[in-house]
Amino acid sequence: MATKIRLQRHGRKGYAFYSIVIADVRAPRDGKFTEKIGTYNPNTNPATVDLNFDRALYWVETGAQPTDTVRNILSREGVYLMKHLRGGVKKGAFDEAAAQIKFNAWKADRQKGLQAVEAKVAAEKKAAAAAALDAEKKTNEEIAKKVADKKAAEAMAKAEAEAAAQAEAAASETTTEEAPAEA
Repeated sequence: MATKIRLQRHGRKGYAFYSIVIADVRAPRDGKFTEKIGTYNPNTNPATVDLNFDRALYWVETGAQPTDTVRNILSREGVYLMKHLRGGVKKGAFDEAAAQIKFNAWKADRQKGLQAVEAKVAAEKKAAAAAALDAEKKTNEEIAKKVADKKAAEAMAKAEAEAAAQAEAAASETTTEEAPAEA
């Protein structure tokens, strides 16, 4: 029986979530499978992979052929590196302890890289939020300036209207005072 390591789709439309499974080549994509060895969620940044490392390594060493996407996932998780290191142990190039030390060094370096990516994403998000806040402050200042100008213009117009009304009232008082003298 030819086996494949492939993705089995779950989730809703537009939000795919995958299981990493061992399945017969002839089985349908979302059909019967031999074993589930992990999950893959491409919707997060960076993508989240939960993998049973020992079982994945067992199946790769047994000869199960991964699809292209699963091969990339397994490579990023270090399954192929460990397979390579185990091959070196079998050939006598180095011992099991040296292989484990090399693998742990690779894993630590990879973790530093992931933390750097997460820090960069967080910094970009923070910078974008700060830029949005600055733009909002600038917009609010412009609106406040327009409102202040409008209120000043209204106050000036009101003052002019009051001055005109007072001038008109004063003019009418002088005419009313003169009017009784004529009579």
